[in-house]
Amino acid sequence: MSESLSHILIPFAILFTLLTAGGMLIWLERRLLALWQDRYGPNRVGPFGLLQVLADMIKILWKEDWVPPFADRFVFVLAPAAMLAAVLMPYSVLVFAPALTIADLNIGILFFLGMSSLAVYGAALAGWASNSKYSLLGSLRAMGQMISYEVFMGLALMGVVILAGSFRIGAIVEAQARLWFCIPQFPGLILFLIAAMAEMRRTPFDLPEADSELVAGYHTEYSGMKFALYYFSEYIGMILGSALICLLYFGGWLGPAFLPPVAWFILKTFVLIGFFILVRATLPRLRYDQLMSLGWKLLLPLSLVNLLVTGAVVLATGS
Repeated sequence: MSESLSHILIPFAILFTLLTAGGMLIWLERRLLALWQDRYGPNRVGPFGLLQVLADMIKILWKEDWVPPFADRFVFVLAPAAMLAAVLMPYSVLVFAPALTIADLNIGILFFLGMSSLAVYGAALAGWASNSKYSLLGSLRAMGQMISYEVFMGLALMGVVILAGSFRIGAIVEAQARLWFCIPQFPGLILFLIAAMAEMRRTPFDLPEADSELVAGYHTEYSGMKFALYYFSEYIGMILGSALICLLYFGGWLGPAFLPPVAWFILKTFVLIGFFILVRATLPRLRYDQLMSLGWKLLLPLSLVNLLVTGAVVLATGS
């Protein structure tokens, strides 16, 4: 395959895989939640309920794509697209296997942090444009939560950057050839896991969408395909967080030669996705004041200590 042709095919292949995996994750999460909570999951439509996702998509496509008369129509329509675009953009710098990437930039980590931070606009615009108190409160929660936890996420990643000596994701994976960074950077891994769950607004950090108090948060007024974009963005974000943890802490595509590199990457990523689903099945939702206190009073000092200790060890050992 010529280099120019691969540059065209790889982005389309990644996008197709993401769209397929995002849809199947809806089924996988429902099945795993049912298993762990001792109840039935989707088991009627197709074998093992596999066609339930297709049925749900047909249903949501036929729902009325309604825009509230009191909403700012242009911004209301723009917000879901902004959220999905912000979640998809970081995939352009992920390295799924050697030579299987769109762009392995020298500033790959910084690009990821910058693009993922733009997702806050999707929540902010939805809350403001909906002209609804529930949506506005949900978007304010989302903005405070996402901006706060981005700080700890970036600081947690700096330990890995120091050990690898590069912001390039491919170089970080290659630096783990002898030892995965989940061992020397175990505190950073825990901090990044917590920050990633808060960024993805996954349980126990799903405060912006708290059903019992805010109906559905910033996408309360959304229906049809616009709601589907928000729903789909959550699962694409979960894949993104799992893939990045795999690359930065668990050696990415590195593994024994009996499986191809991309298979190791997919296997590790799906194990991490299963962990995120298990957390949702297990832990209750925090209060919003507990969420913010956890971040600023505990995670921030711990991330700074991890960064200082990592820098000191690297300077002392000269590695």
